[in-house]
Amino acid sequence: MDAKKLVQKYLTLADIQINGKRLWDIQVHNPKLYTRVLAGGSLALGESYMDGWWDCKALDEFFYRILKSRLDKKVKDWKQLIASVIKAKIVNLQSRTKAYEIGKRHYDIGNDLYKNMLDKRMVYSCGYWKNAKILDKAQEVKLDLICKKLGLKPGMKILDIGCGWGSLAKYAAEKYKVKVVGITISREQAKLAREMCKGLSVEIRLQDYRKLREKFDRIVSVGMFEHVGYKNYKTYMEVVSRCLKPNGLFLLHTIAGNTSAKTTDPWISKYIFPNSMLPSAKQITTAYEGLFILEDWHSFGIDYDKTLMAWYKNFTKTWSKIKKDYDTRFYRMWEYYLLACAGTFRSGDNQLWQIVLSKGGVKNGYKSIR
Repeated sequence: MDAKKLVQKYLTLADIQINGKRLWDIQVHNPKLYTRVLAGGSLALGESYMDGWWDCKALDEFFYRILKSRLDKKVKDWKQLIASVIKAKIVNLQSRTKAYEIGKRHYDIGNDLYKNMLDKRMVYSCGYWKNAKILDKAQEVKLDLICKKLGLKPGMKILDIGCGWGSLAKYAAEKYKVKVVGITISREQAKLAREMCKGLSVEIRLQDYRKLREKFDRIVSVGMFEHVGYKNYKTYMEVVSRCLKPNGLFLLHTIAGNTSAKTTDPWISKYIFPNSMLPSAKQITTAYEGLFILEDWHSFGIDYDKTLMAWYKNFTKTWSKIKKDYDTRFYRMWEYYLLACAGTFRSGDNQLWQIVLSKGGVKNGYKSIR
């Protein structure tokens, strides 16, 4: 069987046709695509899209169908996977010396890109679409949900691990009158976060979480745990425990996977989030065992599908404003990233969790907020 027929055989399992007429069918522009993808797996699939070898009018639906049919589990590039596993076991990809790499390669690529793509507060994490119809509202509701889950009171000292551009720190300081220390490993994020939080009781630091020593009433981490790495999950929880006061609460907001993994998709790792990996429920609970008590576990991954589609809409709508700073290959890379990720949440392949932990339980019990 030649390469094209073999690829079509696999795609048929996901109801996808080569050069078909439906939105999720792929249009092939270079016949070398088939051998390239069969040899290189998901990395080659993404790179060939960036190179313009194929197109799809609805990449989000293409990936939804790939993942829903479990095609990614039926067809694997075993050599590539084994090499990634070996590398992850030998090297701590999220060590202190490597921790700042994600900042340089993803978050420092241009604040204008994120200003145009995100909501007005520049929240780069999943929105909460309950009672919200637009992105700005979904992110505002999410920020308030976090503050309420943490039971913020005026004068409390809050730690925001992975504070991004300071959106949560600013919101909490303004609305709940708390003091916030936000840490990030991105110089560009830190610079803009300081500007956004100017005049508030907010301190933004360029700092690795492992260097934290002081005590806080509440600790929150939104969209940062995905960069910690399985070798460091326990260390991360120990740092949080060390810094959280006895009666404090910790809220962890993270993308997650359905099974325990020690690697991530090779295309995502190379082009979007270097050295990242998604934790499983087992890996999270194992990491905090003996340190924390589970108070609440809230799952709303389907909201990330909506968030990513809103980001994609903003990105394409405002591309003309920033395209002078990037090239066509970057555009196709970013398009592929946003829509592929939307497909992973739509299919249930990825999850989004907010987990609330305490050190010794909550007096009279914790009251879940939705």
